[in-house]
Amino acid sequence: MYNNELVVMNSTRDAIRPIFPFTAIVGQEEMKLALILNLIDPKIGGVMIMGDRGTGKSTTIRAIADLLPQILVVQDDPFNSHPSNFELMSTDVKQRLEKNEEVISTLINVPMVDLPLGATEDRVCGTIDIEKALNEGIKSFEPGLLAKANRGILYVDEVNLLDDHLVDILLDAAASGWNTVEREGISIRHPAHFVLVGSGNPEEGELRPQLLDRFGMHAEIRTVKDPSLRVKIVEQRNLFDSDPYSCLEEYKEKQENLKNNILAAQQKLPDLSIDYALRVKISEVCSQLDVDGLRGDIVTNRAARALAAYMNKDSVDVDDIKTVIKLCLRHRLRKDPLETMDSGFKVQQVVDLVFDVR
Repeated sequence: MYNNELVVMNSTRDAIRPIFPFTAIVGQEEMKLALILNLIDPKIGGVMIMGDRGTGKSTTIRAIADLLPQILVVQDDPFNSHPSNFELMSTDVKQRLEKNEEVISTLINVPMVDLPLGATEDRVCGTIDIEKALNEGIKSFEPGLLAKANRGILYVDEVNLLDDHLVDILLDAAASGWNTVEREGISIRHPAHFVLVGSGNPEEGELRPQLLDRFGMHAEIRTVKDPSLRVKIVEQRNLFDSDPYSCLEEYKEKQENLKNNILAAQQKLPDLSIDYALRVKISEVCSQLDVDGLRGDIVTNRAARALAAYMNKDSVDVDDIKTVIKLCLRHRLRKDPLETMDSGFKVQQVVDLVFDVR
């Protein structure tokens, strides 16, 4: 069952908020690929999407959540706990299971949480009611956006304008899969497994390199210049705005096919391997580009495996690596103020050299 199923009944139509279909989005292939690969393997580490205003960043990101099937959660649990996977459940649910108490499960749509720019740390992480803890001896926790986003997607628009401290918290939670709130000697810990997606306009400021490096992939998008393609994009948007349900119906089959491909890739991923020689070449590229740390190597390996699974291959080949490596490394290069070469082009040059493509 998918959260995008269409029901012809008018009352249901009114209840569903129409979402622009992902498969109807024209162009911006780099951004779309990065998002799909992160759905296949959330451990890639999220996506940072930087580009011009009005290029469809928010529309594409909100459309991607519609490609996922509903997930099984514990009913009325604020953390979207899984009813049987201990890594994806809250302490309260674990204790109930250990006491052999009945746990009721239900299906929900994959959470898609927007983090507003003005959000406080308490709103993001959650807060502990100290008064109730002191007076009644009860740990009373008000969950934040990280709890709501567990097992879903957390989207931060204009992430480059967000306070660095909050960005650090988001990245730590995304990397560890857990959120810990400590106050006045009281500690609460809950699962926070989510795909972190950030977007922004580079003209409004860049993220610090230390934070940018923590995003698994980095997609750059530009305003479409081809007049015929621009007309097609405008027509597509006008069609959806004038009759969204007809547009959804038109793309229903394509949406279903893409959903099935993503699910098949998720199942195939654990059995995929990368030849040792190719892994050495990936690390050689990272070394020649003087990439700090090993995140670049790890993410490129993960992304290449996810792409191979998506393409229904049994193993990773050179084409898979060349397709993803620019997305995985361009934001990890050291910035030289006097350098005029685009970072993506620089990555491509080294890749061609290492993989003997001339």
